[in-house]
Amino acid sequence: MQFAEIGDIGIHYRVDGDPNGAPVVFANSLGTDLRLWDAMLPHLPPGLRIIRYDKRGHGLSSCPSAPYSMGSLIRDAEALLDFLEVRDCVFVGLSIGGLIAQGLAVKRMDQVRALVLSNTAAKIGTPSIWQDRMNAVREGGIEALADATMERWFSKPFRASPDHLLWRNMMVRQPVDGYLGCCAAISGTDFYTPTSGLRLPTLGIAGSEDGSTPPDLVRETIDLIPGSRFELMRRAGHLPCVEQPFEYAALLQRFMADIGHI
Repeated sequence: MQFAEIGDIGIHYRVDGDPNGAPVVFANSLGTDLRLWDAMLPHLPPGLRIIRYDKRGHGLSSCPSAPYSMGSLIRDAEALLDFLEVRDCVFVGLSIGGLIAQGLAVKRMDQVRALVLSNTAAKIGTPSIWQDRMNAVREGGIEALADATMERWFSKPFRASPDHLLWRNMMVRQPVDGYLGCCAAISGTDFYTPTSGLRLPTLGIAGSEDGSTPPDLVRETIDLIPGSRFELMRRAGHLPCVEQPFEYAALLQRFMADIGHI
């Protein structure tokens, strides 16, 4: 386990692959930790410096009291990459991780040379939806949202397998303050204007069975960035790197090769 002390919190991170390789940074979704990428990483090509981390309030990172701002989540990523002396990375963000990716790319062009915006959008949901979810968690814990979330996250065949229970357990075991804090950050974020000003290589990935960020929502965001490309993964939900790790890694590898990152 490795920790970076950033201001008043500690960020848990992990570095795999070639320590001198081309950097790729992964930011995961609400209710998951850095293990989200475990099944996919073995399918990536050699020669990459693979960096994963737990955002504040998740996994083994510090859990300040809720609410959080999106700005604080972006600053955490920025400070971690400065700590690791990362420049010109490909930043892969899934769901809330994709919001962090957009904000960081706007703020630190020196850190991010290309984006992969996976199962995300410039604006996710509405404040009223997030308020309802936060109220449910305050009343019944994260467990109150777990079954409905699994339906949005995974395709029907995957939900029929016991594998989805691993992700259900991961979600309900996240700190309540961390979950609520990140819900508040998502609720207050609308990146349509700043994201439309981005000019860097961008790949969008959507899952055809995604009930959290449907393909049309992902495509709408990707289309804000000139020259971007969009890939739809069929029979996959909100976490396609879990359901189809080989296919997901192939999309990343092709994109990185096309932009000369590998």
